[in-house]
Amino acid sequence: MAPKGNTQFKSLSGTQKAAILMMLFGEETAAKIMRNLTPREVQHMGAAMYSVRGVDQDTVALVLEDFFETLRLQTGLGFGAAGYVRSVLSFAFGDDKAQTVLSRIGQANTERPLEILDWMDAPSIAELLADEHPQIMALTIACLDYALAAQVLQLLPDAAQAEVVRRIATLNTVQPEALRDLEMVMQRKFKDSTTSRASQIGGVKASARIMNFAKQDMEQRVLKDIRKDDKDLMQAIQDNMFVFDNLIKSDDRSIQTLLRSVEPEILVIALKGADEMLREKLLRCMSTRAAANTRDEMEALGPVRLTDVQEAQKAIIAIARRLSEEGTIVLAGRGGEQMV
Repeated sequence: MAPKGNTQFKSLSGTQKAAILMMLFGEETAAKIMRNLTPREVQHMGAAMYSVRGVDQDTVALVLEDFFETLRLQTGLGFGAAGYVRSVLSFAFGDDKAQTVLSRIGQANTERPLEILDWMDAPSIAELLADEHPQIMALTIACLDYALAAQVLQLLPDAAQAEVVRRIATLNTVQPEALRDLEMVMQRKFKDSTTSRASQIGGVKASARIMNFAKQDMEQRVLKDIRKDDKDLMQAIQDNMFVFDNLIKSDDRSIQTLLRSVEPEILVIALKGADEMLREKLLRCMSTRAAANTRDEMEALGPVRLTDVQEAQKAIIAIARRLSEEGTIVLAGRGGEQMV
């Protein structure tokens, strides 16, 4: 007979497994590990630790067994260390997140520009930027995590939003001198040191990812304003955005994981305005009973405003983006790339 925790174990993400291990390590060791994580990783790990508080002993045993088996298969310490570290991080965070962490580890003795902003909330950052030039706004927002950047952008004056997104989209490599100038402008608010080498921030993809987290009305307004000045730039940003229809390109397993995190009433509204092929794909990824209930609720709901459909789809994409950033799912993005 399979252990009671077997089903629960299979449903755990890599981050949740790592959270269970963290809780087993004890407070002191867990705190030391947390100090080596980025702000966004700390938030993900903290949320995961809350989510696994109710796991049973069989599940904990399976997590430990899986972890020790992973260790057993690795090469000895000191030989092939890079591969060992990569495997451990992949186990903890998933392949995509592990690569992000490894890239940070590889940048010895450097920090991401304005990294301290990651620990501030959106209103505080928006307040810092309120009286600054749009270029300062763009440089600062381009240094933020994409979800946080979208929140800050939302809090800026409407008249500044499109200009800031346009400037982010046209950023490329930023030289150390420019970042030092930015630090001097911001030093009256906080102290921080920047990387001593050129940093790759901004660009069309950064703008697109920020816009992925923006509300529907702001997204439409900003893109419309950018189109007035540069139609090609607007199209480039739009082509790199992940939209609800792109879910049809994702694998069934990722869709199943995503749907478990979506409130049924939100899904029903989102599917009302979805393409038929996408709607059927999502329903096929649900249990027969859940799919039947969803169809019944869609029929009973009647006509739905387009704005409500768009907001529901945005909400699902926001969840999908979070799961993707955690390494829990893989999203097949526009342009044939993986949006992670």
